[in-house]
Amino acid sequence: MLFGGAGFLGRHVAAALTGHDVVAPARSAVDLTAGPEAIAGLLRGADAIVNCAGVTTGPAAGLAAGNVVAVAHLLTAWERAEPGARLVHLGSAAEYGAAAPGRPVAETDEPEPVSAYGHSKLAGTALVAAAHRRGLPATVLRVFNPLGPGTPAALLPGRLVAGLRAAADGGPPATTGPLDGHRDFVDARDVAAAVRTAATARAPLPALLNVGSGRATALRDLAGLAAALAEQPPPAELGGGSARSAAVTWQQADLARVTAALGWRPRVPLAQSLRDMGLGVRAAVP
Repeated sequence: MLFGGAGFLGRHVAAALTGHDVVAPARSAVDLTAGPEAIAGLLRGADAIVNCAGVTTGPAAGLAAGNVVAVAHLLTAWERAEPGARLVHLGSAAEYGAAAPGRPVAETDEPEPVSAYGHSKLAGTALVAAAHRRGLPATVLRVFNPLGPGTPAALLPGRLVAGLRAAADGGPPATTGPLDGHRDFVDARDVAAAVRTAATARAPLPALLNVGSGRATALRDLAGLAAALAEQPPPAELGGGSARSAAVTWQQADLARVTAALGWRPRVPLAQSLRDMGLGVRAAVP
């Protein structure tokens, strides 16, 4: 059972689960905030439940509804209907907040989110972790900064690629906000592979696993690489930064736990992710 299968990460997860019998109800058909009674019937007979649904922007009330209340209802429905099914929930590196430069952040580090989004995701993670402590097979995959085919403009790589592609097609030069920080970028297809491995695992899993590239990439290096692939000058840094992440200058995932638990490691290089988002296509055509 896959919730959020129509979203950016959800579509990649659905593709990674090809060969399994996947049910992915549309958001218009299932409202996770409506209460557990509306969900329980869907879960009966499921071997695994994957939750890619969530809210990334908007007022605090909407974030709380989509990232906390919805998770609480899903957990209640799961425990009532099919507590033996494995549950995999997608968390966010925004739960960690700012990290010490040069030091990978591990699952044992104290989370200190700096945005309403990060706080709401952390609250959802806490609910799943509480179910894990009660002996239920529940795991949170804490996803760092995803990119790849279909990246939305709400995320920096999506905005960056869209601006560079427009410039390459004769539009105005690309611009972006400040590029002072470092982020851990991970391809959405690698995230999907981690979800597939966790959802189909037979052995018990930890409550929380980081999913990232294990590298901190300077945002200017990301922009420079994208510009080179688009055969465009680097974007001008204009305007303010993202309210969700402006206070976070460094993030890098420690992957020791996820590698030990799932045998998973990221495989798609950053340049390939950008190419598959539509950069460098012109250069490849004779």
